Amino acid sequence: MLLGLSQEKLGEMLGLTFQQVQKYEKGVNRIGASRLFDLSHVLGVPIQYFYDEVPAAMTEQMAAAGGFAERGAEPYVAEVMSSRDGVELNKAFSRITDPRVRRAIVELVRSLAGEAEGN
Repeated sequence: MLLGLSQEKLGEMLGLTFQQVQKYEKGVNRIGASRLFDLSHVLGVPIQYFYDEVPAAMTEQMAAAGGFAERGAEPYVAEVMSSRDGVELNKAFSRITDPRVRRAIVELVRSLAGEAEGN
């Protein structure tokens, strides 16, 4: 989504069908090392890009649960952030340069979600 690629276009670039790309994206199929290498090449990012944002605690929890493709009882932040709304929200939020405005937006979202300040 960030690059404006459809699943179909990404599939063409990888030699896959859009259904196969969709299965990788949804976690139905695991991505092997060679496919991850191909994906990083096509997207123009280092392989480490796919791991940089995963906190160590989350990685350990997911490994203990049986892998990335299997879901635990709790939803993951990554699931929300990889949705269309999450990507759009992230892109717009990153363009805000004033730290006070950013903090105000975080507090607004927390209040809308029913969370106490600072949680």
